[in-house]
Amino acid sequence: METGQLTIQKSNNRLNQNNIKELSIQISLSGLSFCILNRTSNTIELLQHQDFNKKLTPFDVLERLKTQLEHNSDFNYAFKSVLIIYQNELSTLVPKALFNEDNCADYLKFNAKILKTDFISHEVIAVNDSVNVYVPLVNINNYIFEKFGAFEYKHSSTLLIDTLLQKTTQEGASYYINVCQNHFEIIVVENGKLLLYNTFEYKTKEDFIYFVLFTVEQLKSDPETLQLYFSGQITEDSELYTIAYTYIRHIQFIDPKHTFKFAAQSKPNHNYNHFIILNSFS
Repeated sequence: METGQLTIQKSNNRLNQNNIKELSIQISLSGLSFCILNRTSNTIELLQHQDFNKKLTPFDVLERLKTQLEHNSDFNYAFKSVLIIYQNELSTLVPKALFNEDNCADYLKFNAKILKTDFISHEVIAVNDSVNVYVPLVNINNYIFEKFGAFEYKHSSTLLIDTLLQKTTQEGASYYINVCQNHFEIIVVENGKLLLYNTFEYKTKEDFIYFVLFTVEQLKSDPETLQLYFSGQITEDSELYTIAYTYIRHIQFIDPKHTFKFAAQSKPNHNYNHFIILNSFS
């Protein structure tokens, strides 16, 4: 995968070659996630998530991010790499053969509301020969560069699609839903190929199941036989799971693909709650 990146390295950012660490930060308007991987010991040393309980402005998200990074000594380290993951609905996929960088804004206008002042980025998803066009947050990129120096950024859907297409080998259609606080991402893979990627905002469990069943109906799948996999902010005792199981019989949770160990203070209750960020370390 190609990623957006700022590549000038700060001169004082020297690595400790005997203790190499990598940092991933997942950013949305409704929450932040942080993950530190110690490559030397193959251990997740920090895994945190902060919900905002509502959608904030990019300015307010930056202030929350600054508070976390500047008041936690875990982030005062010369990381080997820093990755920022943007999770928003401002993205669209374009077949690589049809992609023209000059038309990025036009691609996004079909399914997202963008401003003339929005900075638009793109990255190649090699596994299915497509280009993901999306809007990162420039104010956050500028701050991260000031704090850490060189870093990369990706859109969350790039990681989801790349991971699932490499992971899925079964025949037929498989539905994957990554749940967030006020929206969810749905990916449908059929016979190893991407059939659909979309995002929906929801406020109630009824909104949630409406959009799920609407997608199932449009793709002419049978809710009695299709396989649905959940990841993200959902558990078996949540109302979203309960209402989904009312209509869809075959439901499982899907864990990230990794071999990491976890420090005691960072071990999650469920790996699938952190599916995207734990899959961000290549």
